[in-house]
Amino acid sequence: MKQIIEGKPPAHRAAPQGPGSPAPRLLQVDAESSGQRLDNFLLRHLKGVPKTHVYRIIRSGEVRLNKGRTSADARIAEGDVVRLPPVRVAQPPDAAALDGAHAAPAREFPILLEDDYLIALDKPAGVAVHGGSGVSSGVIEQLRRARPQAKFLELVHRLDRETSGILLVAKRRSALTHLQEQFRSRETGKTYLALVAGSWPTSRKVIDTPLYKYLLESGERRVRVTTADDPDAMRALTLVRVREQLGPRPLQGLPAMSVLEVTIKTGRTHQIRVHLASSGHGIAGDDKYGDFELNRRLHRQGLRRMFLHAWRLQFTHPASGEHVTLHAGLPPELADFLPVAD
Repeated sequence: MKQIIEGKPPAHRAAPQGPGSPAPRLLQVDAESSGQRLDNFLLRHLKGVPKTHVYRIIRSGEVRLNKGRTSADARIAEGDVVRLPPVRVAQPPDAAALDGAHAAPAREFPILLEDDYLIALDKPAGVAVHGGSGVSSGVIEQLRRARPQAKFLELVHRLDRETSGILLVAKRRSALTHLQEQFRSRETGKTYLALVAGSWPTSRKVIDTPLYKYLLESGERRVRVTTADDPDAMRALTLVRVREQLGPRPLQGLPAMSVLEVTIKTGRTHQIRVHLASSGHGIAGDDKYGDFELNRRLHRQGLRRMFLHAWRLQFTHPASGEHVTLHAGLPPELADFLPVAD
């Protein structure tokens, strides 16, 4: 990355405010950093700054991308200019000791496909894809720790922490940009399996309802449906196919439910969860948008997590050009919850 010097705060010291305080820094994105998420770019640049603080200065608008407000998940491109406010960098008493105390645990994940260009892994539920607000480390940090010899490992896309299933990691910059362009241009096929409350009408196959993203006072992100004339609306398109209709289970106090194959044509935050819940069929076990009373009953019956799984992914291989279709079967905690067919 290229740095445009506008005054640099002294390393490892607080950046005081007021007259004579250090000026913001401007960083120009180079080709090697192009395609990264803004938060990953900053976390790599602001070594020693707590992750919670990095996310806080993004949310507050102190970080600017090309002079405008931005978000943690914004993608940066070569030539972009990122404005950084003066930040406090903790002075580590011993760099090696600090690294050992806060390092991500080394962890490998079940592999669906791996070659010289990418890794397709089966992410378990309960693991974030990367460290961030309130999360010390995620899949990418743990995978890097397990593979110290790897020169390049970057997330191609994201899954919610509570969602299991297929996740792509690029092993080369060329593969990352190629795959991310496929996701942006909607050339990939992403299909999830979801268990929802109620009997989903088989005639309802398309949800084309805009979404609006906002933050709670706690800083936690939330999403709701909105109207097309909302200036902050983000178009969101979801396709739904009924895989199986499940009758009520009165002995367990459970209503009729539906297993759905849900394909998203846009990758909005919490898109599937909000689209299904706003249709009156919340995902089983969803603690943000689901039916909380039903979730308690489901928990007593053994469902300890949200029933949403990234089941199938289709894309074009970034090197060979071949069409790739991957499947990740339901993990046992979800498969075991479904009734056995007679």
